[in-house]
Amino acid sequence: MVVQTVRSTAAATLSYVVALRLSAEPAPLTAPLTALLVVQVTLYSTLTTSLRRVNSVVVGVLIAIAFSALVGLSWWSLGLIILASLVVGRFVRVEEFVPEVAISAMLVLGVTQVADTAWDRVLETLIGAVVGLLFNVVLVPPVWVDTAGDSIVDLARRMRRLLLDVGEELADPDARPEPAKEPEAAPPPAPVERAAARLHEARRLDNDVADVDAALRQAEDSLRLNPRVKEGLLHRIVLRTGLDTLEICAVVLRVLTRSLTDLAKERRGAALVRRETGVALRETLRHLADTLMSFARLVTSPSSAEAETAEGRLGEELGAARAARDQAARLLREEAAHDPERWQLYGALLAEIDRVLDELEPDHRGRRLMEELDRHTRAREARRRRVTSLAARARRTS
Repeated sequence: MVVQTVRSTAAATLSYVVALRLSAEPAPLTAPLTALLVVQVTLYSTLTTSLRRVNSVVVGVLIAIAFSALVGLSWWSLGLIILASLVVGRFVRVEEFVPEVAISAMLVLGVTQVADTAWDRVLETLIGAVVGLLFNVVLVPPVWVDTAGDSIVDLARRMRRLLLDVGEELADPDARPEPAKEPEAAPPPAPVERAAARLHEARRLDNDVADVDAALRQAEDSLRLNPRVKEGLLHRIVLRTGLDTLEICAVVLRVLTRSLTDLAKERRGAALVRRETGVALRETLRHLADTLMSFARLVTSPSSAEAETAEGRLGEELGAARAARDQAARLLREEAAHDPERWQLYGALLAEIDRVLDELEPDHRGRRLMEELDRHTRAREARRRRVTSLAARARRTS
């Protein structure tokens, strides 16, 4: 954060100095403003932001020149130019700089020498964009893969904690927290309330996934066009497919806690399953939780050696989880035989555990990686063909 602040300040100051020499404006503040906006955290976002910023200013200037040739500045013409600028800004896809189109048009329309002011504003914007871009080319921004990896591991850790809590609740439903010293302490929560609390924790995972997704997008941008990175595409795909898998697992965990909440409501305060079955489910969920952590460490491993170690650990945990799952399935079948009205809920628990195990299988992950690599390769080939076609068309018309 400190480095980014210093870089933004230096880029804005330098762009102002350059604009003083090249622009006719006495105080060309558009240049440092543009530099502040375009010096983003990554080189890729700096380039894309620069293009959108320059595009928005040029479009606004052209609209102002067109209006100045037809009408002067009045309340109705001002409203009309704002409306036109905002509408055109949506069509030219400047995204967050749509208001900048209207701002540029208003500032240019409000001066006497429209043409001179218009092109000075464009020049200042170009100066700020170029200076900001050069800063990120010369002083290459950091790669944010480690930050995204830490976010993925933290997400897996929260999912692991939830699975362990659910397992303890199933194995020891009569467990209570230590009594408070106050004589009028609140009574412990009922089984339904505890199950609902686990469901609420599972729902909060959606927000955690969104936070990790934002960190991962920043990491993906930092890998694009970065000379420090040789295999940026592979890094991006490994992290993205890893997050996709964890997101699916988070959804399955929410469904699992929903099933347990429904079962608690039907039990009306009684134990959700027999103690022996609960212990088997706790063991299954414990191995499943460890499998999630091993998977997260695998997709975030910085080296091949660490990835091989993590993959071996993942295979061991998967084997232990499947063995524990088979034992729990046998006991759940016995539960269903004694309680046939709830066989669907027992089956749902097994199905949700199986879905998580299937998602974490190395073969499943390998197929997903290959599919993503093939998709990116096809997209890149399609772009190359379009560029080649446009170049050939240009040569024919020239």
